[in-house]
Amino acid sequence: MIGSSLWGALALSSFGVNIWQFVVACFTPVHQRPASAAHTPGVTILKPLKGREGRSRQCLRSWFTLRYLGPIQLLFGVKDADDPIVEIIRELQVEFPEVDAQVVVCPESLGPNAKVSTLMQLEHLIKYPLVVVSDADVQVPYDYLTAATWWFRESDVGLVSNLYCLANPSTFAMYWEATVVNSDFWCQVMQARQLGQVKFALGAAMMVRREMLERIGGFSSIVEYLADDYQLGRRIFQLPARVEISPLVVECWEGRGSWSHVWGHQLRWARTIRVCQPIPYFFSIITAVSWWAMLWLFIGDGSPLMVAAILGLRVLMATIQSFRLKSYKNRYNPVLIGLIAPLKDILSTVIWLLAFGGGKVKWRGRTFRVGSNGRMVAL
Repeated sequence: MIGSSLWGALALSSFGVNIWQFVVACFTPVHQRPASAAHTPGVTILKPLKGREGRSRQCLRSWFTLRYLGPIQLLFGVKDADDPIVEIIRELQVEFPEVDAQVVVCPESLGPNAKVSTLMQLEHLIKYPLVVVSDADVQVPYDYLTAATWWFRESDVGLVSNLYCLANPSTFAMYWEATVVNSDFWCQVMQARQLGQVKFALGAAMMVRREMLERIGGFSSIVEYLADDYQLGRRIFQLPARVEISPLVVECWEGRGSWSHVWGHQLRWARTIRVCQPIPYFFSIITAVSWWAMLWLFIGDGSPLMVAAILGLRVLMATIQSFRLKSYKNRYNPVLIGLIAPLKDILSTVIWLLAFGGGKVKWRGRTFRVGSNGRMVAL
């Protein structure tokens, strides 16, 4: 009887947390644009790049076609001048000669984080007071800069990052990862914002004040860390300055991902979060509502009808939230994401356990050990 009550309490508590996240996300005005474009300072955009994939041209083109009233500088950093991505950039420079765009070869390895090493070599070329850092596979709407700079009309705002979605899952493994991001992760981010000030950033697209970037020591202060977005947001918050999350959604268009690729990515992400935020990470297991519901059913002699209702609502909530994040261009099925949600809870529980099994991660073809402070050392 005590065991049944315990499993039931855990299942219902998990379900309550999921309902809470769902409600908070429902009140988030996803895809919202600012009412005016009155604040238009100059912006420098930094894009560290390596290699090309099927969607590379479209993603990069979105940065050339931004509509913004202020001046824009585009800096593309590559390690090798012969990188195939350079050909695409050269073609876009010809297509859009009016855009201030430059390819910069960044051959030096200045730390274990190759992306941040490239940013360090771009840093001295920055012209403008606001700086954008964005991943290679990110596609932005034409008014991204207008929406992001709107936040900086208030002087205490130091960094703004955006909600993002995985736009093109093409395998079952990628749909599992899309369920993590498009239905759950952004709801958890909104819940964290409701609980207090945001102390982290989301790395798909981040805009930061140049002066505050300089005050934290520039990009060199985070080159030893795997979670550079988290570290950048934390340091800006500690200045102190406000860190905000914009509800405008940017899109991540990835190449075709296998199970091993997606599994490795999720494990790397989990171990990184565990070392950066150990206590919140430990308690995050409570969000795996399908896991707790199944344990209640098979171990705690829970009501089949009650468990079926929990799982049904889990599928419905995941479908609704993934649909809300979707734009007309995204190539994913929100219903399929919802149906995968119970399986995602089970797999995420396994990932959660494995994250405690060590500090090794694989990233960009190399193996690193991530220490308790978040620093990584190449092995």
